[in-house]
Amino acid sequence: MADGPQFVRIGERRLRVTNLDKVVYPETGTTKGEVIDYYARIAPMLLPVVAGRPVTRKRWVEGVGTGADPQGSFFAKQLEPGAPGWIRRLEIPHSGGAKDYPLVDEVATLVWMAQVAAIELHIPQWRFTPDGGRGNPDRLVLDLDPGPGVSLSQCAEVALIARGILTGMGMDPVPVTSGSKGIHLYAPLPGDRTSDEISAFAHALARAIEADHPALVTSVMTKTLRAGKVFLDWSQNNGKKTTIAPYSLRGRPEPWVAAPRTWAELEDPGIRQLRFDEVLARAERDPDPFAAISQAGAGAAAAPAADPAERSRPRIVAPSGGRRASAGRAPAAQDHDATVPVYSPMLAEHGTAGTARALGWAEIKWDGIRAIGTWSEGRFRLRARSGTDITDRYPELTADGAPGFDVGEAVVDGEIVAFDALGRPSFHRLQDRMHLTRAREIEREVVRTPVRYHLFDLLRLEGHDLTALPLRDRRELLERIAADLDAPVLVPPVFDDVDAALATSSALDLEGVVAKDPASPYVPGGRSPRWLKLKLTRAQEVVIVGVRPGKGDRTGRIGSLLLAIPEAALPSGLRYVGRVGTGFTDRALQDLGARLDPLRVGAPAVDGVPVADASDALWVRPELVGEVEFANWTDDGVLRHARWRGLRPDKSPSEVVVES
Repeated sequence: MADGPQFVRIGERRLRVTNLDKVVYPETGTTKGEVIDYYARIAPMLLPVVAGRPVTRKRWVEGVGTGADPQGSFFAKQLEPGAPGWIRRLEIPHSGGAKDYPLVDEVATLVWMAQVAAIELHIPQWRFTPDGGRGNPDRLVLDLDPGPGVSLSQCAEVALIARGILTGMGMDPVPVTSGSKGIHLYAPLPGDRTSDEISAFAHALARAIEADHPALVTSVMTKTLRAGKVFLDWSQNNGKKTTIAPYSLRGRPEPWVAAPRTWAELEDPGIRQLRFDEVLARAERDPDPFAAISQAGAGAAAAPAADPAERSRPRIVAPSGGRRASAGRAPAAQDHDATVPVYSPMLAEHGTAGTARALGWAEIKWDGIRAIGTWSEGRFRLRARSGTDITDRYPELTADGAPGFDVGEAVVDGEIVAFDALGRPSFHRLQDRMHLTRAREIEREVVRTPVRYHLFDLLRLEGHDLTALPLRDRRELLERIAADLDAPVLVPPVFDDVDAALATSSALDLEGVVAKDPASPYVPGGRSPRWLKLKLTRAQEVVIVGVRPGKGDRTGRIGSLLLAIPEAALPSGLRYVGRVGTGFTDRALQDLGARLDPLRVGAPAVDGVPVADASDALWVRPELVGEVEFANWTDDGVLRHARWRGLRPDKSPSEVVVES
């Protein structure tokens, strides 16, 4: 073929194609012309598969490369600029704005996509409705992904097990060797259930198969738990996720295809992936194994029951996790803490940039309050560092309609953060939320002071404790289960350069960073030198030991607070470190007064208070912890130019240490 541009006519369309002799698959010498030819010839089987669905493309502009030297690729969701105007497109909203997705309903569109190096075509399990909305899924898909040491024939064994269950429920599944490593299993649906409901059903099915075949199957994403097992990935049924389209080429070293197969083929111990030429030969010779799935419409198959146990073996339990129940379908009531352990947060030690550089990565220190989140029964339950249940104080994170994971159970670690008008974390504003308990006050503050939950660790997933895993593995799993979350629950990025993280934190006027060793385990309730916090602002947690009455416009209220820090060598166990009289809002003064009045005592709980500070002081029991900003320490150990930041209800006096 010539390398220059050529024009081809496909039906009513006239397309320009170029570089037909360009090698796309170096290991087999397969050219761009052959890729275009494959898509044109497989169109009678592929078009019904993708009809009515938004198509996400994976493009390899320079070819796929080899196994030893793979080339880069990228996903394209938005239809490319310059695409022919006759390609149909529909809009899907995204957090960053709506995107136009192409619909592939004619051969010419397939050829154009092959021309622009869109080798892989990915689709969701739902179609657009006639009005352009998102319909319910009309297919169930299970992704059987082999772990280390697992063969394709073992994936076929799991597919046959799943087939026995699904056919017993009146469903007729079809296997597809994925063209990569594993097998996809599809079954038609009537389209009367939501993606959330189908995801919950698929999750229950995966758990049941895992329970019956624990040596062969896992339903958990953790890579370290997959060795010697088939990971039965049920999450592809999420309405925001896509799966490689059956009959699509794959960007692997060889031109393999996501190829629909017969069940007789899966019983062959020598089963393998198929190349594009083999798939074309089969298409000319044999009936389409996927035709029943492509043509399935409403009523074509029985819908899975809300409780799969009603239609299958007793070992299949009802789905209890996944996203929140649809309107009118409340999840079964259950005590979260009855089945999910309570974790205490791991703590960081103080460090310097010099010691932190060797750890590997850094996270922004968000200047909020630490919270362990337990996701179970379709809801978050939040606990502060002290163990206090704070679930009801943050309904935008925990109530019906708030974001949640598409898994049954997870325990995460993160920081609840409020922001000021400039979008910077504001501990002062968070003070307006953290102490509220009355529903009416909380409802008002949700609007005035919204919060976000910044996640940075995953401690438990689907019944598996992950704390012994390396941080890098926990983070990978966290990003995967949180990939489709909407604000206000999110996973901020990490830095692989401590200096860059510090520079970013400084430029944004943030508190600092936490440097972490990617290989570190999670030590609940413990401190580790493998986690180091580096603060850009000087801040100190303090114990309130007294109050000096206010004067002037503060008459009748707090004038300043008298502060101490623990010091075991002193008789009282506390060392006086000065007072703070600035940084208070009117609301903070009122709240502090209400909290400190019941703690009044007749004598100070700390020694060494200067006469000038003690002369008119009102003493309180040392139970409340706060935080101040300050310029430096004086030679005699007093905070200089202290400014109040807020109470720390997540800390106890015994946890206060001198910040380096």
